[in-house]
Amino acid sequence: MNTREQQLQAFNRLLDIMDDLREKCPWDKKQTLESLRHLTIEETYELGDAILDNDLQEIKKELGDLLLHIVFYSKIGSETNAFDIADVANSICDKLIDRHPHIYGDVVVANEEEVKQNWEKLKLKEGKKSVLEGVPKSLPALVKASRIQDKVKGVGFDWEEPHQVWEKVQEELNELQAEVTAGNQDKIEAEFGDVLFSMINYARFLKVNPEDALERTNKKFIKRFQYLESKASELGKPLMEMTLAEMDVFWEEAKKM
Repeated sequence: MNTREQQLQAFNRLLDIMDDLREKCPWDKKQTLESLRHLTIEETYELGDAILDNDLQEIKKELGDLLLHIVFYSKIGSETNAFDIADVANSICDKLIDRHPHIYGDVVVANEEEVKQNWEKLKLKEGKKSVLEGVPKSLPALVKASRIQDKVKGVGFDWEEPHQVWEKVQEELNELQAEVTAGNQDKIEAEFGDVLFSMINYARFLKVNPEDALERTNKKFIKRFQYLESKASELGKPLMEMTLAEMDVFWEEAKKM
């Protein structure tokens, strides 16, 4: 692995390259905080894919892309004297020190859970009116639900036992089924949302990340369906002309692979 001096040299190299690109490259010169935003989101999802695939080389590349974006935003900020990369780094350093009094102060914690609880209490002391202020509005709904539940758990608003959450899931499923029977579309949507929210809550008690779990299922389904498509292609028969029974044969084959 690289020494600390080599790591700093590499970071300085990136800063120098960013200065060059901002000054000389027509595309880089035109970028703004807003124009980079959607690209940053895309890069974050690409990193997430690499992590789920456990592709270490790809993770390294995607981390580099994200690091470039951080340096890029900081460069743009420096051009109006709003902030630069040192301000960004010092800001997170200060926050980490403030949020870890059990490391940089005299607070004693027994476990990870107490660290999380202290974290949320410290945020409120910093002037936040709600523990939910830190949940980004633009998060995908599934991720947002998970973060909301994590946040309120940090201040003690939570179930005590997993079986209580599972009972809540069953209760919500029964309420959904009742609305499906009644045929009220608006209430069906509301109850379906409650089922999802309770399932995400249950995932916490099972120590399962619901976003990761769903994405693993997505990847599994895609792989199996593409196997089905390839087999249909070998037969020279379009999927739309196959019966469900015919497709199910290849689906079962895919499951065994």
